[in-house]
Order: sequence, then C-alpha cells, then structure tokens
Amino acid sequence: MTISITSTAFEAGKPIPKKYTGEGEDLSPPLAWSKLPQGTKEIALICDDPDAPTSEPWVHWVIYKIPADATGLPEGLPREKTLKTPTGAAQGINSFPKENLGYGGPMPPKGHGTHHYHFKLYALDKPVSAPPGADKKALLAEIHDHVLAQGELVGTYQR
Repeated sequence: MTISITSTAFEAGKPIPKKYTGEGEDLSPPLAWSKLPQGTKEIALICDDPDAPTSEPWVHWVIYKIPADATGLPEGLPREKTLKTPTGAAQGINSFPKENLGYGGPMPPKGHGTHHYHFKLYALDKPVSAPPGADKKALLAEIHDHVLAQGELVGTYQR
C-alpha cells in the first residue's frame, strides 16, 4: 500500500525553495499525507540525499513517534528531541556535524549538480520504542518488520 505525501512548499520532483535549505532559513517544509492503512499505530519519516558524495546517503531528518491521527507536519519544527506538535513526536539525529538534531536542509557541495531529497514516510503497526535522538540506522532496524505502508516525496536542490 502506498501513502500519498505532499508539500505546499514544493511539487514532487521539483526544486525545494531556498527557505527550506541551509542557504536560506533552514526551516523544515510543511508536509501532508493521506491514505494511511487501517491499523497504523504510529508514523515515522526519514529524509535523506543519496546523491551526497558520501558512502551512505546524507541524512537530513529523522522524526518518529508521530501519532497515527496526524495528517502532516507544520513548517519550521523546532530542533528539539520531543515536539509539542505533533504531540509526542521525537526527532533523531541527522548527518550534519553541528546542529545534528532535527531537520537540516539541503546544502549540497557547490557545483555538484542536482541532488534529490527523499522524504520517506512509514505507517507502522506498533509504536517506536527508541528514545528521542535515535539515528536513521537504529530507526530502520526497529521498524523493519512493522511497516504497513510507505510513501515518498522527492524534491531537488542544487548550488
């Protein structure tokens, strides 16, 4: 089953506005989703860049423990371990050396071409037990056998 994930900030396959990048205000973009399957207990989201010149995709955002009744994420979530909105959502660490908690916007190397940012949403059949501050690898290991459905929104950016 596929979850529909969209943003009012950018269209699928199109450039992410500067406001949501490391060159701009570095705000997390607003996201919305629909078509969660019955039995969804929690939602998780990972955003990464497989075009990064690193051995693993560059992680821009890890957020989980999103309540199953949430229909999206507002713009500009604070870089806090536990969020008030959506209630109880937890953020993990990204790949940035400084300010590595929460969202870190696109900032590919200058002249490296167009990078693709994959916002991957997972509907889970059980709550995530990982504490706030988990990394992508730990989250994926925990949810591996518990994904009911997923969706993906890809945005681009180049410097």
